[in-house]
Amino acid sequence: MNIQTKFHGEIEIQSDQLWNFPKGIPGFEEEKEFLLLPIEGNDMFQVLQSRNTPTVAFIVTNPYTLVADYSFDIDEPTIELLSIEKPEDVFVLGILTLKQPFETSTINLQAPLIFQMNCRKAKQMILNDNSFTTRHTIGQSKEAK
Repeated sequence: MNIQTKFHGEIEIQSDQLWNFPKGIPGFEEEKEFLLLPIEGNDMFQVLQSRNTPTVAFIVTNPYTLVADYSFDIDEPTIELLSIEKPEDVFVLGILTLKQPFETSTINLQAPLIFQMNCRKAKQMILNDNSFTTRHTIGQSKEAK
């Protein structure tokens, strides 16, 4: 199938590339299907693109590459929703807010995206722990929060 994207124009995708967000993403609850697209020349970041709405696209990255002490427990409702059986079944991404200069861009560590690889379901999980913020500056050292 062909879809329109925010950053890649029209592309052809296969249905097995889609990630199902059963509850959508907070603020975008109607958006249930997304795909991860590469950013040419940059392996650290990707685009989380809505299948249905070209303008709904987020720049995402692995938060563990930016924050050395980032850790949290996945809550029981998320484990059930995503049918998580073991830690190896999931990977985590964080949504970025891009700014100029780039080092002042931020990542949302308070609401990570949890992806379950076996069933291709995902959810943005809001943490009850206030140790991490929604606007962690990516230019901060890996040791700092």
